Amino acid sequence: MKRANLPAPENPENVVRPVMIGRRELLTFVDWPVHRIRVKIDTGAYSSALDVAGLDLREIEGGGQVARLRLALSRKHPNRLVEVEAPVVRLTVVRNSGGIPEPRPVIETTVRLGPVTKRIQVTLTRRHGMRFRMLVGRQALANDFVVDVSRKYLLRS
Repeated sequence: MKRANLPAPENPENVVRPVMIGRRELLTFVDWPVHRIRVKIDTGAYSSALDVAGLDLREIEGGGQVARLRLALSRKHPNRLVEVEAPVVRLTVVRNSGGIPEPRPVIETTVRLGPVTKRIQVTLTRRHGMRFRMLVGRQALANDFVVDVSRKYLLRS
């Protein structure tokens, strides 16, 4: 009996990896109605960070927390909010761009960056003064991407 050539479980889309990306790309959140947001690829950051306009944490039955997020993903239209929920994996302390320690909730969600779909962990913070609503750090890039810092928007979403 001949076995079918199926993609490996850790690479369900059967993509040749690592995938070349630029310093800026478009990312889709698979679990949420959030598509093609501009993100900055930040190889200097260990974790990824997402801007939240508002955040409510609530306890869930059986222990743990769920984060209700209000996302303002457009700089031109900051009052257009998307509300989503995600389970909180843990709380952590991250040094922000000013070097100040900041406590942040960490969520896990599925994202698509070009041909690659994967679960990543994301810290939640206020980035309202920043150009990009999300930074994608080394932890999310590991084993799947190589960054060409001289280029941007190399992927088709």
